[in-house]
Amino acid sequence: MSVKLEGLLGRALAANAQGRLKHFVSDQASPAIALFDPARAAGNREGDWYGEHAGKWLYAAAKAARRTGDVQLLASVRGVADYLVSVQEPDGYLGTYARDRRFTEKQPPPQKTWDGAPSKRTWDIWTHSYLVLGLLEAGYVDAARKIGDLVLETLTGGGIDITELGNHHGMSATVMLDPAVELYFATGDAKYLDLARLIVRQSDERAELQLLSKALAGADAADIGTGKAYQLSWNLVGLAKLHRATKDARYLEATTRVWESIRANHLTLGGGPWGGVAHRSREVFNAPGAFSPHGYVETCSTFSWIQLNRELLAITGEAKYAEEIERAAYNDLLGAQAPNGEDWCYYSYPNGKRVHTTYWRCCKSSGAMALEDLCDVAYAAEGERISVNLYGPGEARLSTGAGEVKLAQETRYPFDGAIRIRVTPERAMRFTLRLRIPSWAKDARVEVAGATQPAGPGTYVEISREWRPDDEVALDFPMTPTLHEKSSRNVQESAAPDGSPVAQEVMRYDYVAVTRGPLVYATGLIDGFKMEETLRLPESPVLEVCDPPKGFEGPAIRVTLGYREPLTFVPYYEAGGREDGTWRLTWMQRSPRDLPRRPSLPGETT
Repeated sequence: MSVKLEGLLGRALAANAQGRLKHFVSDQASPAIALFDPARAAGNREGDWYGEHAGKWLYAAAKAARRTGDVQLLASVRGVADYLVSVQEPDGYLGTYARDRRFTEKQPPPQKTWDGAPSKRTWDIWTHSYLVLGLLEAGYVDAARKIGDLVLETLTGGGIDITELGNHHGMSATVMLDPAVELYFATGDAKYLDLARLIVRQSDERAELQLLSKALAGADAADIGTGKAYQLSWNLVGLAKLHRATKDARYLEATTRVWESIRANHLTLGGGPWGGVAHRSREVFNAPGAFSPHGYVETCSTFSWIQLNRELLAITGEAKYAEEIERAAYNDLLGAQAPNGEDWCYYSYPNGKRVHTTYWRCCKSSGAMALEDLCDVAYAAEGERISVNLYGPGEARLSTGAGEVKLAQETRYPFDGAIRIRVTPERAMRFTLRLRIPSWAKDARVEVAGATQPAGPGTYVEISREWRPDDEVALDFPMTPTLHEKSSRNVQESAAPDGSPVAQEVMRYDYVAVTRGPLVYATGLIDGFKMEETLRLPESPVLEVCDPPKGFEGPAIRVTLGYREPLTFVPYYEAGGREDGTWRLTWMQRSPRDLPRRPSLPGETT
């Protein structure tokens, strides 16, 4: 399969390849790789996570080099991988920690902390997890196998439990589940499935974690471990892959149950997992039902959420997983990337200041990985079926059971819902083309050879026919601006004198936001200086699509209120001009005078 994304996603990929991937690492002298110098590692007793960048960069850069044919980038990938292999120890260790801090060494029990942090070696197994993924992507299977063998020996003969090696009650170590299954896929060696099953068993025996048991019991994502969004999603990626490898239905059921809770309770309007409201950690899921326009979206969490949806899409072929990838990619992922391809936001907020993070922060490398994964999910070919999962200009060459097919999308999507797909098989052949219909695309139209196909929102239209060179499919997804409502509220519960329950709403703020098609919309500072605004909405607000302001790309939406100048919203990813320090406001408070009197809660006093 060969995929070329153009338009908005294509420019983000190009900036990534020429920015972050070209400059952050170039050779063994780059700071992220120099960490692995044996003399330097021998003195590292700090317990930092910086070594993760090597595996992350290898993963993303290897994909980008193959995708672009960039000879210089490919040479950098090989040079860095060769260096890492040269400093790998005979037992397979390839980390940045002093010997007595390594994951292979038995340690005293960690001090009691809210997240179960294991002293000064939290990130050693984490770093090795990313190294396995990066080395496999770069084609260095033997080096990756040595790491897997060392981990297996440590968890069996070494007498160490995987949950002792990472914080968040072990979730920062049990992420090794994903690379363990990838080692099985790469080698066919069943011992790596044994390793994966061992990790699942040990994670389930940790009382504070119980990954598989709690998931199967229907626990909300916030109640598994500490509810750490990034780590939990990565663990679920591993469970989904373990299902692919073993066909054990428990792993898929557990994964999809937690996925449902994340989608229902823990995503921003822009598709990113969010947290940080009344928690010690900015990166932990909030309680179900909690809402704040100022919640934190960690770019790493957006990345792992995209990867989780990638796995579930590959297993099930269901449209809802592709839609979540697209929503997160066009909003919270691109909304965190700077146009130069170098800078990223660690945290993004529906309402808040854009802040480009510092050199070593994890999210810069996670964002780069997430972008490179988009090419792999945009299209899929299996047997005699081709699926179009993501929309946007570009082309793909795919192999089917009947032969090779080229697809070319001509469109301004996500700014416009009109899409033409030119279908060019190598010869006249019969196969099925699956076209995703977004859930927001009411009255969508799909036309082939003058015939209109039924198109239900949130599904795939399947067109089985004999396709000939330069056949065309025309799609039209109406993009009507939509007003969304959310409330931040608190209910105090007590008892009446007779003992009956009494509930009283003691706090409530109501908010509205705007979307159009797959894009979330936002403004900058209101009137150039206000960080919040309360709107007095007419009964039928007028949401008018208009030309973007100068320097902006996407169509704007003008909200006419009558009592003040209209407000102009632009796509969230470019609100504020994508510059460090600018503001984005997605949710606007709604005046309580606009709201009809709601029915009282059972037993509520007024």
